[in-house]
Amino acid sequence: MKLIKTLAAALLLTGLMISLSACEDDGPMEETGEAIDNRVDDAGNAIEDATSD
Repeated sequence: MKLIKTLAAALLLTGLMISLSACEDDGPMEETGEAIDNRVDDAGNAIEDATSD
């Protein structure tokens, strides 16, 4: 019984590691979101620079 639990845990961890390693690449939506975030930050910095003395 202990062997079965150990094998099940090992298979679960292996599956988790494989699924997480498959998510390393950014998809097009993630890249678009990051680009929007960068543009908003740039606009905020420009407004801050324009209003500072």
